[in-house]
Amino acid sequence: MAFAQALLRGEGIDWFEMDVNMSVLEGSVGVLPRRLMVREEDHARAVRTLEDNDIDLGT
Repeated sequence: MAFAQALLRGEGIDWFEMDVNMSVLEGSVGVLPRRLMVREEDHARAVRTLEDNDIDLGT
């Protein structure tokens, strides 16, 4: 997650991390993964940036 956030920040793409509190509540065992949300107009660039750096987007 930190690597993905750093990549997006480096590209000037704003993001919002979702499900942080739920992940903590369930004990961070991965049942409820955290998600990064980006603006619709940044989506294609964000996907390209993450995929170019071998980050699995789970899609």
